Amino acid sequence: MASLLQFSRMICAFPSRALQHHRRSTSQRHASFCQNTSSRQHMLSYNQSRSLSAMSSSTEDHTQPIRDMVSSLCAKFPGEYWRTLDASSEYPTEFVNALSEAGVLSMLIPPTYGGSGASLREAAAAMEEMHASGCNGAAAHAQMYVMGTILRHGSDAQKNQWLPQIASGLRLQAFGVSEPNNGTDTLSLETKAVYTKQDGSAGYQINGQKIWTSRARQSDLMILLARTGTDDVQRSKALSVFLVDLRDAVGKSVTIQPIDAMINHNTNSVFIEELFVPEEMRIGEEGEGFKAILTAMNAERVLIAAECIGDGRYLIDRAVDYASSRKVFGRCIGQNQGIQHPIARAYANLKAAELMVHRAADLYDAGKACGPEANMAKMLAADASWEAANVCFQTFGGYAFAREYDIERKFRETRLYQIAPISTNMILSFLAEKVLGLPRSY
Repeated sequence: MASLLQFSRMICAFPSRALQHHRRSTSQRHASFCQNTSSRQHMLSYNQSRSLSAMSSSTEDHTQPIRDMVSSLCAKFPGEYWRTLDASSEYPTEFVNALSEAGVLSMLIPPTYGGSGASLREAAAAMEEMHASGCNGAAAHAQMYVMGTILRHGSDAQKNQWLPQIASGLRLQAFGVSEPNNGTDTLSLETKAVYTKQDGSAGYQINGQKIWTSRARQSDLMILLARTGTDDVQRSKALSVFLVDLRDAVGKSVTIQPIDAMINHNTNSVFIEELFVPEEMRIGEEGEGFKAILTAMNAERVLIAAECIGDGRYLIDRAVDYASSRKVFGRCIGQNQGIQHPIARAYANLKAAELMVHRAADLYDAGKACGPEANMAKMLAADASWEAANVCFQTFGGYAFAREYDIERKFRETRLYQIAPISTNMILSFLAEKVLGLPRSY
């Protein structure tokens, strides 16, 4: 796998280039623009690698080589690539393979185990640039944060066995936590793991169901949270976390059923029946599972918040480009304050959210408690990107509905993060109770 030092050298392997022009069918119906034909083509062929935009991230120099590399890599996967996959609900295999080969997905794994040893701040920069380029990192982002459960809570034997394989491309992208009956009430999950012996080997017999388990069909391994304690055990001490080898289990004791959703997120229901997991595949001590997955959840919040910042940058750039080119009633629509002000407000809110993302990532990297910051980063970034999506949609008007412009795709993708991986309401409840000391509301 490539080291961070090699990342900057790899930029030449993925030269920046403008994307191919979108199909002309819709653009030919434009009556007039402020610019000439080449400007119209520029608007439609939005250059994912533009670096002089006002929306370029306010970042420190140490992340710039990573950002440049990711941006150059993403230029190989234009809007047409994502629209084609979206239409058939297919997984972006080529994109994920490119990220894996470039060492992006193993960034957070220490060099001892074959990774680059990057910080969460650096990984967040990579995810932000993917989305600022018009791509979607959701197909692979779990590979970066789920392994944190092994890294921070696994035994030396588990780290030595699994982390080098993950760094080399073994897919750990499935996070089996949510269930049909508990939603975000994780401590009430019903999947049970009963300690037993099978053929002389100690382990756990697991039965239950998970839902919204994204990428399970594309994953070799799955982190699975299950109940090991009885009803008289404190709820937070009743859960344990396991590493499940799906290569052996699928088709036998594990059944994966795809969910047809409004976005191409490759999410699933997972049915578990009499699954035997060896004791050595339990991560951490029995009853400490909830604590272990919180590590992955905080990293997840930060990385997804960074993705939201990237989405916001993409959408605001698109809105600015269109508003600067589209001419109606004899003037560019961008001259109108009714268009300008919403875009400017979305920009301001996005830049403010970006600061909280950086704050949460820095706390995580320093090994400090970052639960409130990680949750605030996710909420503020999700709100800012959703605002940017609405503003961009409104700026494009009717053309936002045309798939070839990619606005409706990003609109749908951005909406997800108001409710996933944790809803805005749950974050507000958490802040009210745990940070502000208000009475529990649920």
